[in-house]
Amino acid sequence: MERDIKNSVQQLLDAIEARDGTRIAVAMERVDDLLARGRASLHPQLVHFLQNRSYAKALMFLGGASDIPVGACGGRAARS
Repeated sequence: MERDIKNSVQQLLDAIEARDGTRIAVAMERVDDLLARGRASLHPQLVHFLQNRSYAKALMFLGGASDIPVGACGGRAARS
């Protein structure tokens, strides 16, 4: 599931960079669907990033980063 989320988030970020509205919508729908289906089994921090549309942070989390910057929500440090 996390691999699918990571691929979908990367596709979304690529579409945003390309300013391709159709690709953005498709990728965002896919990420939302994966979140809905996997919410119960996903790490709470990943769920937080995805539901708040912090896609760059979600990608960092999925890549194993431990130094994800704290946002406006005042979140905790990345998983240990």
